[in-house]
Amino acid sequence: KVDEIQDTSGNNIINENAGTVTIGKSGDTVNLASGATNNLGITEADQWRLTANITSNTDPISSNLERVDDASFAKIGTGMSVSSGYWSFPTTGLYMITTDVGCSCNGDDNVRIDVFATTNNSSYDLIAYAFAGGDSAGTVDNTANTTNYVNVTDTSNVKVKFGAGSLGGGSQVMGGTDHNYTSFTFIRLGDSQ
Repeated sequence: KVDEIQDTSGNNIINENAGTVTIGKSGDTVNLASGATNNLGITEADQWRLTANITSNTDPISSNLERVDDASFAKIGTGMSVSSGYWSFPTTGLYMITTDVGCSCNGDDNVRIDVFATTNNSSYDLIAYAFAGGDSAGTVDNTANTTNYVNVTDTSNVKVKFGAGSLGGGSQVMGGTDHNYTSFTFIRLGDSQ
């Protein structure tokens, strides 16, 4: 039973003091062996996109969704799953969710994506929306985004969904299969709070 482990030169490798464990010293690099599990830092990062345009109000967005599949893309961890427009998290944690919207707004129409969250797998709360406006002179292509933090304390009960709203005639939320027009990014920042 020890509170300190040193290397042969007398430098602290591991030190415990009042419940705080310190690995290495300032300036050290800590490496994990190949095949070791890293529970530090970002352990989940995933991105999905809308693959076809939405032309009418939709809640939830439940179709034409795909995980980004460009050759340069990779996810970290298990990644998100979606069923009938309801998104499940792979593990508990504090997640940052970024919603990027590409839209075509006809006239004075304001096109938006709504972001909802539930903590009981039942009642959903509107936590944000990203919206972009048009111009009375004609159709305008525009972008909008929003970032939210969702504290996932229980993967069975904490979920999110997205909706498309305020879509007048001639307006649309844009989607495509070759690159991101409208996308949803999920990053686990750390443990649930």
